[in-house]
Amino acid sequence: MVYFLDLGAAFRELEQELHAAIARVTLSGRYIGGPEVASFEEEFAAYCGALACVGVGNGLDALHLALRAMDIGQGDEVIVSSNGYIATWLAVSLTGAIPVPVEPDPRTHNLDPARVEAAITRRTKVILPTHLYGQPADLDPMIDLARSYDLRILEDAAQAHGAHYKGRRVGLHGDAVAWSFYPSKNLGALGDAGAVTSNDPELIARVRTLANYGSSERYVNAVRGVNSRLDPVQAAILRVKLRCLDEWNERRAAIAARYLDRLKGLPGIQLPHVPNWAMPVWHLFVINAAARDGLAAELRVAGVETLIHYPIPPHLQDAYADLQLPRGSFPVAERLAREVLSLPIGPHLSAEDAERVIDGVLAATQAQS
Repeated sequence: MVYFLDLGAAFRELEQELHAAIARVTLSGRYIGGPEVASFEEEFAAYCGALACVGVGNGLDALHLALRAMDIGQGDEVIVSSNGYIATWLAVSLTGAIPVPVEPDPRTHNLDPARVEAAITRRTKVILPTHLYGQPADLDPMIDLARSYDLRILEDAAQAHGAHYKGRRVGLHGDAVAWSFYPSKNLGALGDAGAVTSNDPELIARVRTLANYGSSERYVNAVRGVNSRLDPVQAAILRVKLRCLDEWNERRAAIAARYLDRLKGLPGIQLPHVPNWAMPVWHLFVINAAARDGLAAELRVAGVETLIHYPIPPHLQDAYADLQLPRGSFPVAERLAREVLSLPIGPHLSAEDAERVIDGVLAATQAQS
């Protein structure tokens, strides 16, 4: 069986270093905050090219707290993509603001800059693009719009650790960047973890305060905050894995290059489109297949595990029924949800297993034609 992602293999490659990192924390007696968290924040900020980083509990908290640090609240509007994972929308809703969906570019699946301006109203405060599947969104046009309309840019980089946009790593282009270190991410912890990076020291200070019960001084609470702190064990693990991130991203890129070469020109299948200014990190390798469900079934029979990211657009989830956006409201997002299929990819997928995936796709498409 070719599994979609082997997280155990990642642990086994670094087992001794990870055990040592965990032991370092357990023996230190510092189980909240402390030097491991501070060191990871410093190292990850430097990796991204950002001024500073704040570790938080998870990726949703990173988005939510960054929005709150931007003073986003009741009645405000935040522009989001109509496709992708619902967490981006939920972060907006948690502030009391309203997510305003805009269709993606059907080639890249990322928020389409050409459609954003039409969605801006007097209540719009933030443009929130997601770097979906590890492919950077086209930021410059959105940053230009933000400057023109006095808006903020918050990037959702939960899937884009190490991705490059026009020669620079994602992590410093907008006003703030939210990160997830969920175990399956390119930079993944052994549990939930997240972070915010920014070049704005005031915003970073506000995120840090909000994440610590609204307090920057013990027993003095300036605002109504939450408890969302990066666990030092996870920070120590992430420090080990950060040193391997570029190498592991290169392994993913090699598999993606093989897929792109061997699967090009197949009928009924659209391969990922990479603009010439983008260097993705291939968190996911997502194809569009007109007969997606049949292809997935054929691959399962051939011993290849696939996943669907994501089968239901946020506007069609019961959680957002109150927005009254019926089926047909966002046809691009809805078509993508019917067609997308994620093939196995990861730094520990062997060349032999990658060939099994390719052979399976070739055989399945031949059978369908």
